[in-house]
Amino acid sequence: IVHLCLRKADQKLVILKQIPVEQMSKDERLAAQNECQVLKLLSHPNVIEYYENFLEDKALMIAMEYAPGGTLAEFIHKRCNSLLDEDTILHFFVQILLALHHVHTKQILHRDLKTQNILLDKHRMIVKIGDFGISKILSSKSKAYTVVGTPCYISPELCEGKPYNQKSDIWALGCVLYELASLKRAFEAANLPALVLKIMSGTFAPISDRYSPDLRQLILSMLNLDPSKRPQLNEIMAQAICIRPLLNLYTDVGSVKMRRQVEPEKPLAPVPTVAHSRTGGRVSSARPRGARGGSARTGIPPPLSSIYTWGSGITTPLRLPMLNTEVVQVSAGRTQKAGVTKSGRLIMWEAPPMGAAGGPSLPGATEQLQPQFVSRFLEGQSGVTIKHVSCGDLFTACLTDRGIIMTFGSGSNGCLGHGNFTDVSQPKIVEALLGYEMVQVACGASHVLAVSNEREVFAWGRGDNGRLGLGTLECHNSPQQVAVPPEHEAQRVVCGIDSSMVLTVTNQILACGSNRCNKLGLDRISSAEEPSPEDQVEEATVFTCAQSAPLNQEPIVCADIGTAHSAAVTASGQCYTFGSNQHGQLGTSSCRNSRVPRLVVGLQAMKVTVVACGDAFTVAIGADGEVCTWGKGARGRLGRKDEETGMPRPVQLEETHPYVVTSVACCHGNTLLAVK
Repeated sequence: IVHLCLRKADQKLVILKQIPVEQMSKDERLAAQNECQVLKLLSHPNVIEYYENFLEDKALMIAMEYAPGGTLAEFIHKRCNSLLDEDTILHFFVQILLALHHVHTKQILHRDLKTQNILLDKHRMIVKIGDFGISKILSSKSKAYTVVGTPCYISPELCEGKPYNQKSDIWALGCVLYELASLKRAFEAANLPALVLKIMSGTFAPISDRYSPDLRQLILSMLNLDPSKRPQLNEIMAQAICIRPLLNLYTDVGSVKMRRQVEPEKPLAPVPTVAHSRTGGRVSSARPRGARGGSARTGIPPPLSSIYTWGSGITTPLRLPMLNTEVVQVSAGRTQKAGVTKSGRLIMWEAPPMGAAGGPSLPGATEQLQPQFVSRFLEGQSGVTIKHVSCGDLFTACLTDRGIIMTFGSGSNGCLGHGNFTDVSQPKIVEALLGYEMVQVACGASHVLAVSNEREVFAWGRGDNGRLGLGTLECHNSPQQVAVPPEHEAQRVVCGIDSSMVLTVTNQILACGSNRCNKLGLDRISSAEEPSPEDQVEEATVFTCAQSAPLNQEPIVCADIGTAHSAAVTASGQCYTFGSNQHGQLGTSSCRNSRVPRLVVGLQAMKVTVVACGDAFTVAIGADGEVCTWGKGARGRLGRKDEETGMPRPVQLEETHPYVVTSVACCHGNTLLAVK
């Protein structure tokens, strides 16, 4: 579906091409992704300009230039039997020629060049080619093999199933030139077999004798059955018949035609002064999206869920303000706090700047006040249903119910996956993944992992320590498919500060990145004894199976990675921790680091369902809603009094009725918790 819209920013008419993703197959998503990729590569006055894309009402919207003069096919149809003069034909042709030359220099085949895809400006003097939905970007291979395009313009090599390259676009260009000269298609038939026979024989009616022999010869050369004998685009541009129209194009297009009229017999009259009055102001009465009026009401029922946060100076659980909605999942970043509601909206909690009214107190202040957070829904995503969110350092990734990943925030390290390092203020689709249905996304401090419904794993962002699992330490600003050991299938991904984990369908751990203090469980350990130096692994650049017992023996259903330690939960509800114990974050009776995964002392009576790791502390959630924390207690990390910080102790929530913990997230020194 194509919409003509008015862009509010500059009052410019633009085209919105609506591509529904709701019922799209993987191939159809790839075609939509392909069109976005192709349009972004092109920048030419005779190519429809690409502006942006976004997700709206469960459809991919591509914003592009509007050409008000209609299509070249419509222009030809309106001529009836009145042939165009040769200068007009060549004026249009050389513009298409230049546009196609630009496309080919980007190693792109158009593959559907036809008069219906060639548009005109309002004066019907400038042509612009568009509709790159089935274009192909050529890589090191010089030929493509897929049979696509409109049948009347398909080249003979496509009919035979042979590989083709840019010469197939030359054939289509010849068909367009023939159509301009004869006002009808070169190859037409009542059915497809008859059309194929005509194309294969190369038979078409001659053009009118009113046209020059050079024009007739140019058409014949472009419609040669042998692709190797068709001229290259630069050879066509060098032909005598094209040189003058090309020069005229650069000198005449955009010029203002003026007619000088001298009337000496009439005396010049004084020009009267005319005062012009214009009222150009416009008044808009549109309400902001999502704004609601109404008087304040008393007796507001309690929210459907409660969100608590602690850390960064908040020493006890602070209930965050809630709109009347149920939050089913939360995520925390260095500065962000985000959640997903049951209805699929993205909600954010923000605090005023440090030292401002309602904001956190400055360090050293005599009176430490609780910051006053404000909740808001992320606007501008009408019709989009979010089902999962993950926060990194200064950036956020969210997943829609249609398997599309959108990112926004800081573009440093390429964390947004848009192929650049540019910051984005509003969620933008990760176009490279449009051909896949994604089921989960996880953000580390400066990298991202995602998994598809076909168990494919993708990674992008910072690559230090091999955290992307690509076998290198390189940074990538667009998603790269990650190799997973063939005997394993990914189910869920976890990202830490400098490392990553994949939880497999068979409940095993694969990990890569920094294994400092064996926080990934990659050391070769078969007993409760600390491993020898030769059995220790400091870093892995590809996903490797955890080799530390009992992680390689027990089914793992949940795991999380802190700065220098990790925690894992088994199917039976036991919690193991491993890595650095500098601040008691392992929850063991000893204060020493432990490269050997050990059961957390004090949780044996509780069936653990979820675990989360901060920088130097751990949070465990029990099946009955218990919330226990241990580790470093500074700046409120534990959400409780600093007593026995190295042992699991419960956190008290201000709930007067039974509750269930639906989600927990830790990042650096902060915790975010959702209950209902």
